[in-house]
Amino acid sequence: MFYSIVPRRKKDVAGEIVLITGAGHGIGKEMALEFGRLGARVVIWDMNKTTNEKTAEEIRNNGGTAYSFVCDLTKTDEIRRVSERVRREVGDPYILINNAGVLYGGELLKTEEAEIRRTFEINTLCHFWTVKEFLPSMMEQNRGHIVTIASMAAKAGTAYLVDYCSSKFAAFGFTEALSDELRVLGKTNIQTTTVCPMFVDTGLVETIKYKAGKILTPEEVSRATVNGVLTNLDVVYVPARMNLVTRIGA
Repeated sequence: MFYSIVPRRKKDVAGEIVLITGAGHGIGKEMALEFGRLGARVVIWDMNKTTNEKTAEEIRNNGGTAYSFVCDLTKTDEIRRVSERVRREVGDPYILINNAGVLYGGELLKTEEAEIRRTFEINTLCHFWTVKEFLPSMMEQNRGHIVTIASMAAKAGTAYLVDYCSSKFAAFGFTEALSDELRVLGKTNIQTTTVCPMFVDTGLVETIKYKAGKILTPEEVSRATVNGVLTNLDVVYVPARMNLVTRIGA
């Protein structure tokens, strides 16, 4: 209620290094563009070199600074190699945004093993590997911000999305537990933010047989996410009314 009357103070990210995974399109691209406009040095990762370079070029054309890296988040060795390149060529990020995600959709018994494994590798497990790469520097400085793009699917299971919901439940729990661990370790200036949007029009939702509610645009989710990061919110619900709905449901 207090912050509905008095706006939260926003931190300045000008000159800071912001690393975003899955920035070749959708929410990741829009966040990269917004942080570029705010003066951050934006490091973008994606498997698709062409779309990633287009995002970087758009940031530069808008007067921002961007560094593009190709990285397959299902391969831990590649994550380590690219992370080392980022540290060497740009520096350690102040903000790490684990945004990359996949969604197959379909009945559980018809979902292939490879699809389930890839869903968890990208939606959940790679968060462990990116955080293990960049958290040590944050802890040394007691300064940083780790952002997880989860989903409202992390708060309520949905038919035909058993693997996806499970992976997002895990991603939400990962960040919640990590936040508590940082508190216990006394690293109180390392923030965490988890973002839970409803379904977003990024191309991922096309295969879903069951949908509920309005389909959001990447721009809507990006604006809410960036605002949540700048104001150090623990959890961002998109749309914001889902915060109340979730609390009532709990």
